[in-house]
Amino acid sequence: MSNKFTHGYALLIGVGESAYNKLSLPVTVKDTQAIYAALIDPELCAYPDDKEHIRVLNNRGATKKAIIDGLNWLKDKATSDQNATIFVYYSGHGWVDTNTNNYYLIQHDIKPSKLASSALSAETFTDGLRQIQAERILVVIDSCHAAGMATSKEADLELSEEFDDFIRVSPSKGLIDELKQGKGRVVFASSEGEQKSWIKDDSISVYTYHFLEALQGAGNKAGDTEVRVSNIMNHIGKTVPDSVQSQYKQEQTPQFDMTGGDFAIAQLRGGKGLPSKGWDEVKPEATQKINKIAQNIQQYGRYITNINEVRDVQNFHIGDVINKN
Repeated sequence: MSNKFTHGYALLIGVGESAYNKLSLPVTVKDTQAIYAALIDPELCAYPDDKEHIRVLNNRGATKKAIIDGLNWLKDKATSDQNATIFVYYSGHGWVDTNTNNYYLIQHDIKPSKLASSALSAETFTDGLRQIQAERILVVIDSCHAAGMATSKEADLELSEEFDDFIRVSPSKGLIDELKQGKGRVVFASSEGEQKSWIKDDSISVYTYHFLEALQGAGNKAGDTEVRVSNIMNHIGKTVPDSVQSQYKQEQTPQFDMTGGDFAIAQLRGGKGLPSKGWDEVKPEATQKINKIAQNIQQYGRYITNINEVRDVQNFHIGDVINKN
């Protein structure tokens, strides 16, 4: 019998399909669907599987308004639950305007001719986070998906030429400092500077793959029953650079700001925790589970535009049970 992580609330944003097709990144949707599958698994993170605890914004659902509404929803949850733990995961392009040095998250309903005014500015995103009065907030920005996640090198070059006033970069140290303002805020970013965020394969990114390992206890020790932000940091801080170097001979260095303190972000194996031999004992099972999640999403995820609607369908449970209707 697992213990529910009843005070956990998550907003998962995978931009995926862009209204401007050249900016589409399908793997970002698969990333957020995989995180979602792990969060609601009663034998893993054990978040309650309902709309009161998790919102997933994918493809056409990942609009500027929907993201702002999602932050307001988290604000309300934190107000009504003083023990709330907030988890925000953004996967998509991150661009900086070279003229103003302003940073933008490139959501679905972007207007290429009015990029600066139509994109979600870091200032707006940060203001939304500041309104969330929770003592435990983890913000993960998996951005700067350039050559690593573009559909082709030609498409990547075309984007660079078309938007010559913008460059794709990861959040700067200054932006991370802004995002972490407030008590109990921890910020992770998947890479630094102009580094790329690379994919493991076409079903998941390297960063998300190792993040999923961490959610299953890869950074914990035997006997631990919760996954804390420090456990995730320690694991992905080592494995992401190693995997990218091994697979692509490139550098991808995750960024972390832990000044907001350490706290639990999920149950570990449904509260059972790691057995006596630790991660090595459960790693084969965990790897199999990640691969199963990725395989199911690869086969069925392309039909999903909004998990918040899909999860109400009978017998559907992404990453675990296939829709049998």
